[in-house]
Amino acid sequence: MSLLLIFAVVLLLAVLLSALAHRTVLSTAVLFLVAGFLVGDGVLGLVHVTSGSAEVATLAELALFAVLFTDGMRVGWSDLRSAWRLPGRALGWGLPLTLLVTALLAHYVAGLGWPESLLVGAILAPTDPVFAAALVGNERVPARLRHLLNVESGVNDGLALPFVVVLLAVAAHEDDLHLPMLGTELLLGIVIGILVPWLAIRLEQTRWFAVSPQYLPLNAVAIGLLVLALGTATHANLFLAAFAAGITVATVGRQQREAFEHFGELVAEILKLAALLVFGALLSPAFFTGIPWTGWLFAVLALVVARPVALWISFLGARLDTREQLAAMWFGPKGFASVVYGLLLLASSIPVAEQAFALVALTIVLSIVLHSSTDVVVARTFNPQVLPAWQLRLETRGRRLFRARPHPAEGEPDSAPEEPSQLVEESAEPPDGPSGPADGPARPAD
Repeated sequence: MSLLLIFAVVLLLAVLLSALAHRTVLSTAVLFLVAGFLVGDGVLGLVHVTSGSAEVATLAELALFAVLFTDGMRVGWSDLRSAWRLPGRALGWGLPLTLLVTALLAHYVAGLGWPESLLVGAILAPTDPVFAAALVGNERVPARLRHLLNVESGVNDGLALPFVVVLLAVAAHEDDLHLPMLGTELLLGIVIGILVPWLAIRLEQTRWFAVSPQYLPLNAVAIGLLVLALGTATHANLFLAAFAAGITVATVGRQQREAFEHFGELVAEILKLAALLVFGALLSPAFFTGIPWTGWLFAVLALVVARPVALWISFLGARLDTREQLAAMWFGPKGFASVVYGLLLLASSIPVAEQAFALVALTIVLSIVLHSSTDVVVARTFNPQVLPAWQLRLETRGRRLFRARPHPAEGEPDSAPEEPSQLVEESAEPPDGPSGPADGPARPAD
């Protein structure tokens, strides 16, 4: 009861401060993380949760399922086929390179063995757009950059999962890695995620059934719950099933996608914030003080070196605008996938599970604080209306010196900036002028 009461109070506070969070570095994600830290056993002791409790794992899995389901609905099959070149680079090259660079840091900086280092790299490789909401949700940010971050973060959770499962078995020195069983679970998850929504939507489109407008948003809810139930009963991979189901709904049920979009994002947001509160309650002052300086150095380097180096290599020859590339290299926030995989690590029989989890948890905490507090700042650099005059003059002179501007990558939407004269004219308009608020659309709770 105390956990529910605390969550309700913090949620109300987040709602009351949401307008301020839209335009400042104040982050709702950080608010829930700090609140969980304060009410946990390490500080006030109002909430008693342990990493091994079934409630923690269930909440984290539900939150990740909801996130992947709603993320999949943002990118239908046609969206994936178009403008796939940049997300393909980030997933095909960036994901494994991030894993390897993180593993190198875990081995040589934190002193873990190679199996444990590779496992930490696999856990921290996925990204989460939730903590870069002002960037992904701002229409003034180039469309191909938003598409890149959104598709990459939605797909890489499932791609990293097989590595996590296999490396967990390797690090635990198991003789049988159960690869056939793992492959069956992954394939079954994809099949359920495609088949269930397709049959449900086709059934709705027959002449025997008709859905009223007020019940239309519940159609996607029923589909999601059915996928979750079948996936659990058959031991399929729930996360791949969720993302595949979201993509299928977006592909064959555009009406259902539009009806569910707002409602689904709110449901996913509540589950994510609850998971953050519980995750924060697992931490304590002793947890942070017990981590050696090498662990802190690893966490910092994992954020400022691993992904930037991996994406810099991945985007060589992509003709991506420098500002867009820097934003993509920086925004690799660690979120709910890493939290769930970290809990799997902590519950495993690996001898150094607690040490490895400490590295993972510290990196996630630093990522939530840094990425969710800088997304507004970086998003504003793409909005000429809020750029300072000196930066406008500098960019204008740069365009005069270098007339040739980068060509968009093949298959990507053109996101070239407007002409300098237009930038200067628009910058003179008031923040709430014809183009709308200076900060773009309202920033969802991250």
